[in-house]
Amino acid sequence: MAATHYRAPGAITRRVMNPIVAGLTRLGLPLAGSAVLGVRGRTSGEVRTTPVNPLTLEGRRYLVAARGHTQWVRNLRVAGEAELTVGRRTETVRATELADPDAAAEKVRVLRAYLRAWAWEVGAFFDGVDADASDEELAAIADRHPVFVITSR
Repeated sequence: MAATHYRAPGAITRRVMNPIVAGLTRLGLPLAGSAVLGVRGRTSGEVRTTPVNPLTLEGRRYLVAARGHTQWVRNLRVAGEAELTVGRRTETVRATELADPDAAAEKVRVLRAYLRAWAWEVGAFFDGVDADASDEELAAIADRHPVFVITSR
């Protein structure tokens, strides 16, 4: 079922790569525009952090879950807001998921732009679909990759 699609990070990503990317981003050295997402856990209430790649497209900002329905996605759905940190700057944002069928065309545009920007990093999580794919091909995998519109609070 697509709603449960999730590609768990391996031990190297979890223990080495994510901490390095998050650490550099917190130092103000974001890799390719990365930020550290902090979102309150839906059960624990503790803030959980992970590196993300915010995307700006046509004047709107988005977060795309390349790995699928991750813990940060589930937490963000419940919390509705999060913090994005780059260096010393932390911004509180509200997040609205593009889950409505009326948002399908927007989600396809966002996924295409996201893959253009970060396929070198996350392309493996999109099952062979890339930025040059047809709208139909992107729409077919869209439910596997949650997308949130983020706005400053």
